[in-house]
Amino acid sequence: MSIIFGLPLLECIYCLACARWAWNRCLHTAGHDSVTWGLATAEEFEPVPRLCRYILAVYEDNIRHPLWEPPGGYGINPDWLILRKTYEDTRGRAPSYILYLDHEHADIVLAIRGLNLAKESDYQVLLDNQLGKRKFDGGYVHNGLLKAAGWVLDAECEVLKELVEEHPNYTLTFAGHSLGSGVAAMLALVVVQHQDKLGNIDRSRIRCYAVAPARCMSLNLAIRYADVINSVVLQDDFLPRTATPLEDIFKSLFCLPCLLCLRCMKDTCLPEEKMLKDPRRLYAPGRLYHIVERKPFRCGRFPPVVKTAVPVDGRFEHIVLSCNATSDHAIIWIERESQRAMALMLEKDRIMEVPAKQRMERQETLTKEHKQEYKAALQRAVSLSVPHVYLPPSEYGTFDESENVEKYNSCKLSSKSSVGSSGKSESKVSWNELIERLFDRDESGHMLLKKSHRDDW
Repeated sequence: MSIIFGLPLLECIYCLACARWAWNRCLHTAGHDSVTWGLATAEEFEPVPRLCRYILAVYEDNIRHPLWEPPGGYGINPDWLILRKTYEDTRGRAPSYILYLDHEHADIVLAIRGLNLAKESDYQVLLDNQLGKRKFDGGYVHNGLLKAAGWVLDAECEVLKELVEEHPNYTLTFAGHSLGSGVAAMLALVVVQHQDKLGNIDRSRIRCYAVAPARCMSLNLAIRYADVINSVVLQDDFLPRTATPLEDIFKSLFCLPCLLCLRCMKDTCLPEEKMLKDPRRLYAPGRLYHIVERKPFRCGRFPPVVKTAVPVDGRFEHIVLSCNATSDHAIIWIERESQRAMALMLEKDRIMEVPAKQRMERQETLTKEHKQEYKAALQRAVSLSVPHVYLPPSEYGTFDESENVEKYNSCKLSSKSSVGSSGKSESKVSWNELIERLFDRDESGHMLLKKSHRDDW
């Protein structure tokens, strides 16, 4: 084609596409992702720095004699530590984790460490996935992370059930960083779907905090479970923004320029509306908390500000060209900046001298606002035609919601039959019954499609 027109037409189009992609990336900063989000309050953000310290404690060989504790310590009472599992205990099926009974905050915490670059088993968990490989509750999830979560739940099911029943007023919290954040998010999904395994625990008691989260579930699941799962992202962190599947990145290290070129062309030519309608595309899970501490074209760090929302479109869809993209992924920096942000929130409340009664009223108001924001996100997803998103039936049972009730029940029914290890449905129809329903035999014994089905075809 270039020879026919006498111009390098294809080359020019490719260069223009690359120039547009680079221009948008250079102008795009992390603050653009959450510019329209609201500010987080101290009450809802309080668990984040504490859980970051619990995750850091997983890296210690002996919690009674820590070697790398942050300033102020881990905040863990060694006598309340229920168990600690290493890679030798998990046999590479899942990352290391601890189970901690936090009496001070009325919380049962299962904290999971991040990716261990020296462990081949962690890479195997990451690479065990393909686009659209594993379905779950009407959506798609990362297969390797779901299998790791299933192994952890099977191993600790009896212990968790006993703790949940002994402490009915305690919450059950799954927390993880990087690779562990994906396992924690999958654990939350599985426990919500199988509440009977943990003594019929109520959904309101289940929480998950995914720190520096991996993109591990489809958009409909990320929105529908936003009342359970919370994701924490520090400024320019690359992992929540990595739309390219992780397994493709690791497999393409020897041809990374080719991968970047294809990524450039795809981002330039594929509109976001079409990306939202792809049911297999994975996203960062749940409600998002974005810690912003740097401003564009300015040097140094500013007092961190925490933004939060349940967005449908614009869930960290663009890589930020920043020298801090990898350092912002480190759990040490996230713990430090989240603690700074928390201290600023508490100081602001102290200056305003908020009474205890008003704080309780604000907590109730915050809960209502989160519920309203959650419903608004579901409605937004339905308006954008995101696949497999439904509005839960209203408690008032109005007539115009009959269609939503049918979708809700059908999705719940399908999820129960597809969560098992085999992933097969419980209801089966034999081949003979299927043939009798679809075909008739003529006088010579040949099979003919029934007239009603021929009309449908």
